[in-house]
Amino acid sequence: MVTPALETERLLLKPLSSDDAVHIQRTFPRWEIVRYLIASVPWPYPDNAAQHYVDIIALAASKEGKGWYWTLRRKEAPEEVIGVICLMDIPDNNRGFWLVPEWQGQGYMTEACHAVTNFWFTELDREVLRAPKAAINSRSRNLSERSGMRLLRVEKGEYVAGVLDTELWEITRDEWRQLNGASARR
Repeated sequence: MVTPALETERLLLKPLSSDDAVHIQRTFPRWEIVRYLIASVPWPYPDNAAQHYVDIIALAASKEGKGWYWTLRRKEAPEEVIGVICLMDIPDNNRGFWLVPEWQGQGYMTEACHAVTNFWFTELDREVLRAPKAAINSRSRNLSERSGMRLLRVEKGEYVAGVLDTELWEITRDEWRQLNGASARR
């Protein structure tokens, strides 16, 4: 399925395009953003890394039907990319995201996660969504708790910041539908 544009109360989730790499390269390479991302993210972030990520990793996964990637943009400033969120057809790693620090703590990622999780369960008709995260990343953990996910296990994982405890969070389609009512059904 092609990645559709999605919308929340305050956000436009636009399908990632090759042109977005310029914006990502400008905003992404910050320690506050990358430290809890997987160790395969190069650090320090090279000058061409965003273009490589968008064209070779994200858009390739989209073409194969194994990934759905969106830029996050506030409706009041649609030209400004403030983050990225994705869904991936990878066991135990179905959703990932980042948001620039200036817009954290204001509910934007909660809105974005709700929209893409609903897409995962209603449009893609998946049974379960699993999201790994660094245990020390309290904001991400709190978002999972608030959205009805449950902790499955804790193990070690490699991040840009080093080896950290990794939590694996899960929610099933039935649990999502129960929490979100009719809006989570086709």
